[in-house]
Amino acid sequence: MTLTALISAGSVQAQGVGDTFQVHGFMSQALILTDHNDFFGPSSDSGGSWEYTELGLNASVRPMRDVLVAGQVLSRKAGNYGDGWQPKLDYGIVDYQFVADESRALGIQVGRFKNPFGFYNQTRDAPSTRPGILLPQSIYFDRSRSLGLASDGVTVYDEERFSNGTLYLQGGIGLPQVNSDAEISLSSSNPNLEGRLSTIGQVMYSHAGGKLNLGVSVAEVRADYQSRQETNVDGTFIFQPTILSLQYNAEKWSLTAEYEFQRKRLKDFHRAGYNSTADGESWYLQYQYRFSKQWQWLVRYDYTVSDRNDRDGSHYAKSGAGYDYSRFAKDVTTGIQWSITPAWRAQAELHHVNGTGWLPRQDNKEDETEQYWNMLMIQTSFSF
Repeated sequence: MTLTALISAGSVQAQGVGDTFQVHGFMSQALILTDHNDFFGPSSDSGGSWEYTELGLNASVRPMRDVLVAGQVLSRKAGNYGDGWQPKLDYGIVDYQFVADESRALGIQVGRFKNPFGFYNQTRDAPSTRPGILLPQSIYFDRSRSLGLASDGVTVYDEERFSNGTLYLQGGIGLPQVNSDAEISLSSSNPNLEGRLSTIGQVMYSHAGGKLNLGVSVAEVRADYQSRQETNVDGTFIFQPTILSLQYNAEKWSLTAEYEFQRKRLKDFHRAGYNSTADGESWYLQYQYRFSKQWQWLVRYDYTVSDRNDRDGSHYAKSGAGYDYSRFAKDVTTGIQWSITPAWRAQAELHHVNGTGWLPRQDNKEDETEQYWNMLMIQTSFSF
């Protein structure tokens, strides 16, 4: 199971400051080819897109026995994503543990923390932690990733260790890092969003050393909404996801499923027609088979719909707002992973997609998209 590296690191008892200093990093490069639509750059051109690159550097140190300082800088190019190549603080926390013994780790983190969101969100930018090149886009959406990625604030965690299992609890409050990607994805009018105080919480249980993992994640992400087209149109945007997570790990295979119910609300608008609520739904089922230590196969079905009351998007299309297929996506994925060395690996995966529900608006004009499209991704990555 993939859990926050920060909490795991915080559970280790250290000796001296010099002995605890660690530096790690990663880099990746992908080639993306699509027959229709663009994903992370001009992927539908004859040569495909090379515009998916990740560079990360992280460090941690324990200045005192009960204090951990950790951070990571990330530089990422993903097509026309607004802040391409701009180095950013991915996370940066000071972690203080009140209790740290064989049965319990209780602590608090202050700073920029990765949101505890499903199985993969806290480590999603490190290629070695992902089961494939892309995470399931229905839940770990890349086109508006800043909406749920990280927060500036404080989070409290508790790790309770039992004879045959471990219970993880984490809850936080802070300002979400809402960037232009979320603004573009929320509405074609590209409103200005300013993050407001938001909350997130997660409960995870790992049984028999990770053979069975169960989890629930909830959040309320809030932002001030200001129209860039009409200065007198302003209100509040609220994103409320709930994720149920389940994973079973056998010796040679793993089965993972996650379900998300998400409510998006616009409220406090004085102009008629702006206040609204839409309930979306997402889920995926993923199977991984390990042929050996070097080779792994993945197959996944991934589904998302923007409005459960308009699953085929027909009402949305009749209103003149856009194409019906822009309101859903059904993705069948298969892929292969080759661990060339413990630090270096290569991957390839093929997607057959019906709908554009998670297709980045940054790379596409909606009136030029196609409902059915295929995508081949090839990536190599190195970790140190």
